[in-house]
Amino acid sequence: MIKITVKASSAYDILIGKGLLDKCGEIISELTKSKKCAVVTDTTVDGLYGSKILDALKKSGFNAVKFAVPAGEESKSHQQLIGLYNFLSENDITRSDFLIALGGGVVGDLTGYCAATYLRGVDYVQVPTTLLAQVDSSVGGKTAVNIDAGKNLVGCFKQPIAVVADTDTLSTLSDDIFADGMGEVVKYGMIRSSSLFEKLSHGRTKENIGEIIAECVGIKSDVVENDELDTGERMILNFGHTFGHAIEKYMGYGVVPHGKAVAMGMYMISRAAENRSLTQKGVSEKLKACLKANFLPFFSDIDRDSLYSLSIGDKKRTSDKIRVIVCPEIGKSEIVTLSLNEYKNLLELI
Repeated sequence: MIKITVKASSAYDILIGKGLLDKCGEIISELTKSKKCAVVTDTTVDGLYGSKILDALKKSGFNAVKFAVPAGEESKSHQQLIGLYNFLSENDITRSDFLIALGGGVVGDLTGYCAATYLRGVDYVQVPTTLLAQVDSSVGGKTAVNIDAGKNLVGCFKQPIAVVADTDTLSTLSDDIFADGMGEVVKYGMIRSSSLFEKLSHGRTKENIGEIIAECVGIKSDVVENDELDTGERMILNFGHTFGHAIEKYMGYGVVPHGKAVAMGMYMISRAAENRSLTQKGVSEKLKACLKANFLPFFSDIDRDSLYSLSIGDKKRTSDKIRVIVCPEIGKSEIVTLSLNEYKNLLELI
């Protein structure tokens, strides 16, 4: 088992290893005095691991109830959030109790936002079961739900009290969902680690996935410690996301999964940045080859007007400017501030 400690406003451990679901009751019992909790999951994960986590919690003396939302991005909504609030109230979950997010990024975001706002704040534990959630969304305390205007536009920061990443859960992922998670993994190589990028360029990542997850989490924890509230350095974690979120909305949430949208966004912004001399020549082609080796798409046929209009609602926009993340070379990233007119011109260089 690998342990990484995030030294944010409230410090917590990220545990990565095999067989951790069976031990989660023991792990959590060392973190809280409460013996009551609510497990939030989705219908797919519930069928795979719902009974297992309830059994593990029961063995450690916890009284746990379970709430399952439909699987998919559409569940990251106010409708499901209100349903969860009511469920917690009906089951007498108090401020001294806690929530567990068992699932992927949708469940983690929904549960985290609920934990931040229900009774003005209760503790929660992240138990991510997808590659994307284990390397990225379960770490760092960003929580949100989607609204019609865009993805993750309503949310807040709420750090978990622990992240328990059982790599055995990755064995039940389809090749397509595993590849989706690799979109965020490649991002970490691009923004901070040329050596990680080199490993990923050969594919065959399942052979040492635990170490790869730990390297990504280590990068993210360092960035979060330096900029917990996403006002500076943490923005580099959104490399590929400005375009990616626009692509997700353009296609309809759930049609193109998040990691694959980010993959397309990374390549497209890198190609545009190369053509404006913000990125070294050849970077986008190396990125394309890496994405292809990991069964990821690299380009979207979204028209430029739609890409512009859907992306200027990004959270990195301030008034008449937008901050764009580029990688001048593999393993290094920068925040570039552009006027909206400059940004529109950049899109024409894709």
